[in-house]
Amino acid sequence: MEIQIKESSGKGIVFMNDGKNNLAEMSWIKGGENFIIVDHTMVNDSLRGQGAGRKLLDRIVQLARERNLKIQPLCPFVVATFKKAEEIRDVLYE
Repeated sequence: MEIQIKESSGKGIVFMNDGKNNLAEMSWIKGGENFIIVDHTMVNDSLRGQGAGRKLLDRIVQLARERNLKIQPLCPFVVATFKKAEEIRDVLYE
């Protein structure tokens, strides 16, 4: 399933859609000139255990690296993932 991105007015979302509904999504808001705040993750039960949340976060990490931004995790899933995954901490806003 392809990950899509929508952005407007300092907010953004990455999501996986089945053509009708978002089955997984992760949203962020602009926190300042050089960081974003990831504030929400939702994964439908049909995708649980398949790494959908991590795939969404990896796409936001890629976006942050491309734009030279840092990520401040607010969502509990993202906070936990940053604690476990050293390879993405280069974009962690502290």
